[in-house]
Amino acid sequence: MVEGEYGIGEGPATRVSLSLPEGTAEAIRARVGKREFSAFVAAAVERELRGQILDEYLTDYERRHGPLPARLQAEARQVFDDVFSQDAALREDEGKQWPAAS
Repeated sequence: MVEGEYGIGEGPATRVSLSLPEGTAEAIRARVGKREFSAFVAAAVERELRGQILDEYLTDYERRHGPLPARLQAEARQVFDDVFSQDAALREDEGKQWPAAS
């Protein structure tokens, strides 16, 4: 299998070890329950990764073209969010779910 074959939020679930402060873990369990813990953490990590990718893209754009006004940065973030919202909606329409470790 080729490394990096899957995009963010794609592919089979894989078990990883994760250390969190107990208060954070308790807050997650209280919010979503024990069974949805992994899915909650996966979704949060995916959002963070996508945010970092967008930040890197905007930084690269500004390095090549100069500063981007705050209004356009906000528009870019909205487009980015819309694209991933549509992706999630398409997954739901196709009966696919985001992978979650069990």
